[in-house]
Amino acid sequence: MLKNPELAMPKSQTVTTVCNGKREVWTDYEQAKAYFLEMMMSTEGEERDRAECVYIQLIHGLEECSDEDE
Repeated sequence: MLKNPELAMPKSQTVTTVCNGKREVWTDYEQAKAYFLEMMMSTEGEERDRAECVYIQLIHGLEECSDEDE
């Protein structure tokens, strides 16, 4: 049995993304990852860099992902 019960709880499937100033709330984490992967593969330059930044954060499981420097 796990020592920390919160580790046994399922991760939230909701994620918020901010890319190029557009904020979206996704109810499906996998759908968000697929969208940003597709965007990464089909664009070039700054737009690709922005999508890649958000995608990497999604891969790491963050609940809020942004292409903005904070």
